[in-house]
Amino acid sequence: MSARKYYGRLAAAFGGPRWGWLALATGIVLADQGAKAWITSWLPYGASAAAAPFVNLVHLLNEGAAFSLFADAGGEQRYFLTVVALVVSAGLVFLLLRGEDTGRTALGYSLILGGALGNAVDRILRGAVVDYLDLYVGSLHWPAFNLADSAIVMGVLLILLGNSGATRSAR
Repeated sequence: MSARKYYGRLAAAFGGPRWGWLALATGIVLADQGAKAWITSWLPYGASAAAAPFVNLVHLLNEGAAFSLFADAGGEQRYFLTVVALVVSAGLVFLLLRGEDTGRTALGYSLILGGALGNAVDRILRGAVVDYLDLYVGSLHWPAFNLADSAIVMGVLLILLGNSGATRSAR
């Protein structure tokens, strides 16, 4: 099955290409918020629990952006990052409802939208983003992250892959 057919069937499963992508983004927000609610109720702040080899569950708050960028900015970054997330989300909703983008690009937009809104909800409700996944090898730890962060990274990669394929086929 070609990638175009696969992504078309995925969109159809979620109610059609336009609204289906928004349903997927909503599912990401709900799953992300559910995981964060579970972690905050189960694990005390600052605690860590082994989940699997190379993976710990942690309960941390990130006041900054990805990988704690701007975390020491004095608190104003909360509002700036929330506004950026909401503006980007509005743009992505517009692009998805326009319906011109399909396949990897639309899936990428949906993943970024769900991730951005998941983290924006945290900034609005908690003042910081709950991070709960800690990947490590030996004593080397990747900065803690969450499902929303993962969705954003996967979405960007899908868009880059989609655009690189379009560039190659145009040559």
